[in-house]
Amino acid sequence: MSMFDKNFCMSSYLAFRYIERDDMDFFEGLHHRNIAPVKPEDKIKVSSADDIDAAIEKNFPKLRGKKLGLMLSGGMDSANLAAYMIGCDAYTFRFLDGNFQSDELERAKYYAKTYGLKLHYVDINWQAIEPHVDPLLKNKCAPVHSIEPQLLAAAEQAKADGVEMLIVGESSDLIFGGMDKLLAQDWNFDDFAKRYTFLNPADALKNPVDMSYLFERYRQGDKINFLTFMDDVFSIESSSSYLNAFETAQIDYFDPYANLVMAEPLDLQRVRNGEPKYLIRELFAKKYPNYPIPDKVPMPRPVDFYFADWQGPTRPEFKKNLDMKKFTGNQKWQLWCLERFLNLFEPL
Repeated sequence: MSMFDKNFCMSSYLAFRYIERDDMDFFEGLHHRNIAPVKPEDKIKVSSADDIDAAIEKNFPKLRGKKLGLMLSGGMDSANLAAYMIGCDAYTFRFLDGNFQSDELERAKYYAKTYGLKLHYVDINWQAIEPHVDPLLKNKCAPVHSIEPQLLAAAEQAKADGVEMLIVGESSDLIFGGMDKLLAQDWNFDDFAKRYTFLNPADALKNPVDMSYLFERYRQGDKINFLTFMDDVFSIESSSSYLNAFETAQIDYFDPYANLVMAEPLDLQRVRNGEPKYLIRELFAKKYPNYPIPDKVPMPRPVDFYFADWQGPTRPEFKKNLDMKKFTGNQKWQLWCLERFLNLFEPL
């Protein structure tokens, strides 16, 4: 049975980009839903690039009856998946308001050509993003991540092309050690809590709720079990964004990495010495033997550009006269999206 606490939900969204408690909602009549992680007993253990290759390959025969599409970036994860999808459609974001992604677009073109994929560009600017926000808010019953509107735009374009299921590589970063900045050290408790909090609710809200309880679950003296925290928290936050976008578009999707788990503990020394996702790198070298391994890049979204001149939220839940220069583009998105959500469901 759900409880309702707007102040808690606002603080949780700002701190973690999702509502951490499944039993807590903004308002009566709304119920957000987070993704259910794959059960440990259902995961396939892998210890080499060959293991990953074989495990992913087994997924595709049962999907052959559907028209498949691939969310293709310039990174390794989706590039590897292209190798199993010869002749399928692929969708790559092209940002019309910036030219910061030219290398990524060139890599995506190379991957598509290598495996005979039909490459489509999903053109993104604010005019493409803004109309997709409200449907996402209504479906999630909560504010959303800044990647969700562009994922929804891609899903709608793919659906219009007749694609019935989109393949994504979203889980690979977490499973195989791609979060190299968060894995860069054995964190002190306070340092990790500060590093992982996306936006401190006390910096923006009149009635913030302390979110430290979530970090306390993973405390180990002055340290924190940051690997388990990321497995439990980041996995839900990130994967729920994909769930909401594709659910809103009413299109199926599948992440072949999501049911994999490393058989041996992650070798943090390899990650810290410049080999994040070392097993995925080895698989990439098999699939693209004559192509340099690309650096990891997050899904781009030009929020700094979109919100460069935004003056900040005006609703009474927010502190007055916020200095917007202190907030990053992603933090501005969160503030804007939270206010948009409140205006939608609790208009003044």
